[in-house]
Amino acid sequence: MNIAFFGSSLVSAYWNGAATYYRGMVRALHERGHRVTFYEPDAFGRQQHRDIEDPPWARVVVYPADDAADALRAVEQARGADLVVKASGVGVFDEVLEKAVLDLQAPDCLVAFWDVDAPATLDRMHADPGDALRALVPRYDMVLTYGGGEPVRGAYLGLGARECVPIYNALDPSTHHPVPADPRFDAELGFLGNRLPDREARVEEFFLRAASLLPQHRMLLGGSGWDDKPMPPNIRYLGHVYTNDHNAFNCSPRSVLNISRDSMARYGFSPATRVFEACGAGACLITDAWEGLELFLEPGVEVLVASDGERVAEHVRSLDAQTARRIGQAGYRRVLADHTYAHRAAQLEALLEGRQALQPEEASA
Repeated sequence: MNIAFFGSSLVSAYWNGAATYYRGMVRALHERGHRVTFYEPDAFGRQQHRDIEDPPWARVVVYPADDAADALRAVEQARGADLVVKASGVGVFDEVLEKAVLDLQAPDCLVAFWDVDAPATLDRMHADPGDALRALVPRYDMVLTYGGGEPVRGAYLGLGARECVPIYNALDPSTHHPVPADPRFDAELGFLGNRLPDREARVEEFFLRAASLLPQHRMLLGGSGWDDKPMPPNIRYLGHVYTNDHNAFNCSPRSVLNISRDSMARYGFSPATRVFEACGAGACLITDAWEGLELFLEPGVEVLVASDGERVAEHVRSLDAQTARRIGQAGYRRVLADHTYAHRAAQLEALLEGRQALQPEEASA
């Protein structure tokens, strides 16, 4: 199958939280014999902060982002593909792309909208009946989402989507795996995440408050945008952490923390990429609580769950090296068994061929 994919960036994770998801899915599709061309704009300094070269498992087309005509020319290049995907959050001329790709629909060409931030997109469309995407949803052959489960699926169907299927985040074992501990990332708890408006309050509660309750414990913060954020003195801030350091970041602290964004926590069933990255490195993961978590990892056995910053602090305070290692290994085995991008690519392939593929909730039943 020839697939044309319009997304934010495949080659740069700079202010681009979907990069790992894109890479995992595209590589897995390539390994199943499909050809993917990834179209991305030269925007937001991403090309200047690439963390991978053009990969052998995809053709990357970078188009200028100065004029809508550039985006339309990129769409025209995709004509003749078997599947055209417009991902949410390209960041440049999204409305132009969302409408233009529909002109490529044909009996031998499916066009899908792939929402990599479905809770935020749905909140936006529900708040604004005149939202440009809202009128286009029924025209797409299908809507795919990177999370959200039945709440998101029901919401999209309610907006007229022909079909909506979650293709959850997962692990690419070839890029995220255990490595030796690195003294640069030595700490009792590490958190990796960019500063975003709909995550900041939860970071204050689950990470900064936990750090303030554990003044003798070393905490590590990685991600862009936190430079001027007041924080307890036991937190060491690293700035942007490039993807080639993510394994070391996950393997070196005694535990690592996942904090969902507001909308993802509210909708539930939305495991962040970091969840599978951390487990794939064998890290002991502590996560904030969100509905549907138990469909992906078993609380108390494969992951530790916290309802607030105080509970995060309790986990960190009581966690010894042996327990952390046991939980990390259990999580590692689970994601390899059920949650790799090979699993997700097979699910997508079955969907496109009209076959039924198991969701994580069905596989765990």
